[in-house]
Amino acid sequence: MTAAAYENFRTEGYALAGHAHDLQRRVRLYQRIYQESGKRLTFALIAAHGTLWASGYFKLGMVGARIAALPWLCMPGMRVRKLATVAAFVDRFRSINRQVCAESYAIFYYTRQHGGSAFIRSVIGDRFTDLLVDCHASCEAGTAYPRHKREQLFHALIEWEQDHIVVPGVEQAFASFDWPLIAWLARRPVIRFAYFGKHDRLRFHDFARKEERLGAGLQACRLAEELGLQAVEDALGRPDSTATQAVGNFGKLGSLWDGWAKSVL
Repeated sequence: MTAAAYENFRTEGYALAGHAHDLQRRVRLYQRIYQESGKRLTFALIAAHGTLWASGYFKLGMVGARIAALPWLCMPGMRVRKLATVAAFVDRFRSINRQVCAESYAIFYYTRQHGGSAFIRSVIGDRFTDLLVDCHASCEAGTAYPRHKREQLFHALIEWEQDHIVVPGVEQAFASFDWPLIAWLARRPVIRFAYFGKHDRLRFHDFARKEERLGAGLQACRLAEELGLQAVEDALGRPDSTATQAVGNFGKLGSLWDGWAKSVL
C-alpha cells in the first residue's frame, strides 16, 4: 500500500489526538486502541496512564513555576517572561505527547488494514512490522497472545517512538529552555501511575536521557503485567488524584523557596 494511505491514518490520528492541551482526549484514544487490539497492545494502556499522570503534572509544574518566580514580583516584566518560557517548555512536552499518540494510532491502524507492506517496513522496520502483523492476526483469530509477545511489541513501539519523536523533541525542549532551577526539577520527576503499588515509583536522575526513559517504560510494563492488565485497565476508570501523584519534585521546589525566603526576609 502507498504512502498516501499511511498519511490518511496520520491525519486522522492527529485530528483524534486533539490539540496539545487535550490530554484527557488522548487518554480515551489510547483506551480505544488498546480495546481494538484485543487488549494485546499494552503500550496503549500504559501510555494512557502516562498521559493521565502528565495532565496533573503539567498543571502542577506551572504552579511550581509561579512559586519559583516570586523573587521577581517587583519586576513584573521579568516575571511574565520567566513564566512564558515555562509555559512554552511545558507545551513542547504536551506536543510530544500528542505526536506519540497520533503516530501510534497511524501505525496501528495502517498495519491492521494493510498488513506488513513494503512501505510500512520502510517507516518502522521489519521487526516492529512483523510484531504488529502478528498482533493483528492473533486478534482476528482470537488466539492467545502471551506476555512475552506483549512485552516484545511494547519494547518495539517504545523504541520507535523514542528514536523518532521523543528524543529529538526532548532535546529541543531542554536546549531552548533557560531557567536552571525549573530545568533541574524537570529532569528529576518522580512518577507514580494510578495502578502502581504503594511503594512503586519511576525515579529519574535525568529525564532527558533516552536510556532512563526506556528503563522507566519497561518497569511500568513489568509492573502492569505483574499486577494484571485488567486491574491496570480498571485503574484508568477510578477517580484519579493526579495532582497528588504529580507532586514529585515540586516538594523540593517548596523547600528551595523556603530557603530563599529565609535568606532574604
